[in-house]
Amino acid sequence: MPCHDFVFLTEDASHDAAINHINEEAFGPGRFVRSSERVREQGPHDRQLSFVATDRGETIASVRMTPVFAGATPGYLLGPLAVRPSHKNLGIGRELVRIALAAAEKSGSQMVLLVGDPPYYAPLGFKPTKPGALTMPGPFDPRRLLAACFGEIDSVSLAGEIQHRDRHPQV
Repeated sequence: MPCHDFVFLTEDASHDAAINHINEEAFGPGRFVRSSERVREQGPHDRQLSFVATDRGETIASVRMTPVFAGATPGYLLGPLAVRPSHKNLGIGRELVRIALAAAEKSGSQMVLLVGDPPYYAPLGFKPTKPGALTMPGPFDPRRLLAACFGEIDSVSLAGEIQHRDRHPQV
């Protein structure tokens, strides 16, 4: 199944049940204890920058973008990114990330953060952040905190607490 046979759409409420199922399938119950999830619990994700992939009308993958501040820098926290097992290794996840990054940059975002595997995300434009410069609620491996930055911002210049924009004092 080539990637171009899939349809990529902006997420809407009709995708919620399928996305929940995909995330449960991909991450299990442990997904609720991750540091990234602590940030996501602080407020809603941005549906206009969140996307799904469909195959013959079935939602088979998704990526969500949550508006955050990293210190004083506005951006997004990417994730969860999940693909149904039946459709893994076909480039769908990478294409969802590309679409989400392009949408974030077009929206004027300065950066997109995620906690993930550097070898997977580096070809998509993500670079390591400065270890210890950014904090999140709960433990996480700072070597896996990556950023794709736009404009003058650099991943190693990001510093401060990562929190949902709804919780940030500048809002």
